[in-house]
Formats: sequence, structure tokens, C-alpha cells
Amino acid sequence: MVFADGAGCGDTAAFLRGGSAAQKRLIVALPLCGNTEKEGMGMLGTQYKKILDRMPAGVFVFDERLRVRFANAAFRRSFSDRAKGKGTLKEALGCGEDCADCGDSPSCGGCALRNVMKAAVRDRAEKTETVSAGAYHAGRREKVAVRIRILPVDEKGKLYLGLTDGIYQTEIEREMISARQIQRRLLPAGKSMGGVTYSYLYVPSLEIGGDLPDVYELDGRTYGILADVSGKGISAGMLSAFVRAGFDRREPSLALALGKLSEKFRELNPDERSYITVAGVAIDETRRTIRYVSAGHNAPILLKTGFGINEIESPAPPISNWMPDFCYEEREIGFEKGDILVLLTDGITECSNSAGDRFGIERTESVLLQSRGAEDFIGKLKNALGVFSGGRFTDDITAMAFDL
Repeated sequence: MVFADGAGCGDTAAFLRGGSAAQKRLIVALPLCGNTEKEGMGMLGTQYKKILDRMPAGVFVFDERLRVRFANAAFRRSFSDRAKGKGTLKEALGCGEDCADCGDSPSCGGCALRNVMKAAVRDRAEKTETVSAGAYHAGRREKVAVRIRILPVDEKGKLYLGLTDGIYQTEIEREMISARQIQRRLLPAGKSMGGVTYSYLYVPSLEIGGDLPDVYELDGRTYGILADVSGKGISAGMLSAFVRAGFDRREPSLALALGKLSEKFRELNPDERSYITVAGVAIDETRRTIRYVSAGHNAPILLKTGFGINEIESPAPPISNWMPDFCYEEREIGFEKGDILVLLTDGITECSNSAGDRFGIERTESVLLQSRGAEDFIGKLKNALGVFSGGRFTDDITAMAFDL
């Protein structure tokens, strides 16, 4: 199904404006392929199809019954990898509506592409509409947006030519999917690092998130880093990628690693609205110690022991240009076998429900007290947040838990 994003008239993309003469010759050429509708489309030669298939703008031809008689490669590519070169509109678009015949679903009444095609047939006149569609690409449903221009091909109103531009918007959607896939590949891959088992929860509020969990081993110690950058969406995703590249995993000192990251961040010349908060831990199982550091991270590090839960805090400003010369400091705490260490972002504590109540640190600690281990805690926390918020998150939700 295709929804209207807005209507327009006259100009479309540079291709339509600059290629008007060729466009008119193409429109004239189509009906001249035969004397009847059947002959006109049935005898559309291979050469014409090759020309149309190589055009950068999408081209499709449909009849008065709204059956698509031809759709070029750009048109099919712009909508779906299930799209076909001809058939019903459902088949030509690779539409995701669950109906046997195109137009039978109650939702089809709101299909903007179908409606503009019907309007062109009804009025036998040129129509232009910007539409968005839910279509399938690479096995998943995604939103695409294109601008459609429809022109009558013959005076009898038997055939109509459709032209699309704005396909770049579709490509942006695809790039967003690629960016999301790349970002997910930056997430921790396994469930154990340096002999320490761990589990994590990562739910971005938008397609691209601004939280970055990381787990790695260095010199026999297991490191856990949780960064949260300012903003949301693409800008936050770019900043989180910077953190992943800029954080020195070869530096054994968490404090020095944060200092180096701060220097690199200032080289970006960020504005005052940009900042990064970080919570980092280094787990030494031999000495049974945890070295930790924090840079403006609102949510405390939690350590569940046999006596309860310790809230580990280390007040320090975030990485920004607010206090450029700040020196971060590491602290150390011991642990016992069976303890659980948790890092989380404020997206969890500030997660709200329909009444405006926040999940808070108390509910988080309550879930932790009921948990038998890291994986159990992450599972319980995910369920608790879903029930509390109704599954609607306005900020990235990220937590990491380690079995000590």
C-alpha cells in the first residue's frame, strides 16, 4: 500500500525538466507500436524495453483497468525486490498488503499511488503526487518515497505513462539500513570474554542508535565500556562510530583512554550541544578487583553482592568542550565470586510509561535482586521495561551485565 506524502504539479526532477523533448518522443512512440491497446503493449519491441530499462528515472505503463503493462528496472528497484515488470499494481509494487486481488483490502482505499492512477484515468489528464510506500527489500519491509507523474499516452484514455523521480529518497532508506547493519556489527559478538561471561541489552529508539556497548580483553583483564552520545538518529550514530574508532583499546588505563578520547573529540571542534558520557570497567579475576571510571554517566554502575547492591559512582564531567583540561581518575573495588556487575545508560532509568512515571534506578535494582546471573538479569530487565513502557521507547535502551 502506498500513502500520500503531499501533492505537487508541474516540475519534477531535473531529468523530467531537462529531457522533455525525448520524453514527448517516448510518449508518442509507445502507442505507435500498434493500432490497438493489445497490439500497442504486446508489440513493444525489445529495443524500446532496453531504452526504458536504462533510464535513471522509473517508468511504468498501465491501462485503464490499472493493470501495469510494463515497469522498467528503475521503477521496480525503487519499490521492492519483489516487484514484477507487469501485472496488478500489487504485483508491480511488491506490495505487502494481505489481499488476494489488488484493491480488495480495506487499506487499499488509502493507497496514494492507486488513487492518483485512478484520478488520471478518470480525468484523462496529467497527475502528479509524492507518495510513500511500504515495500520489501532484502526480506524486510521498509518505507520508500518517490514522486509520481502520470500522463495519458493516447487520446482514448487506454494507456498511461508513469514517471518517478525522488528515488534518491529510497536510496537514503537503504543507506539507513546499511548503517544500522554496520552499527550492529560493532556490538559485542559473544557471551564470554577473558573467561568472564556477560550479556547485554541494546534497543535503539530510532533506526540508528547513539549508545555503544563494547567488551574486549587486554592483558588478562576483561574490559566493559558503555558510551552514550548526545542526540539521536544519524548524528548520534556518527558520533558513536567516532567513539568506537577513537577509544584506545590498547591503553590499559581507563582514565588515560578517556583522556585520549577527549583530545580526539575536541579535534572535531564540536558545538556545546555535543558530548559523550562513558562508564568503563576493567575486571581482574586473578586479583578479584574492578577498576572503574566514569565520564558524566548519569546511571551508576551496579554491583550485586551477597549483601545487596552497591551503587558505584564516580562524578566527572562528560567528554565535551565544556571542561577540556579535565583529568579522569580510576578507582578500584573488590568483588566475590557470584557477584553481578551492571552498566546501563540513562535510557533505562529515564524510560517512562503513559502516566509519565520513570522506570528509575529502584526498579532496575529490584530486577537485579531477583536475577540469578547476567543473562537472567538482561532477560528480566527487557521484559520489565517492555511491560512498564508498553514497548515504546523514546531513548536508546542499553545495559551490560557481567558474571563475576
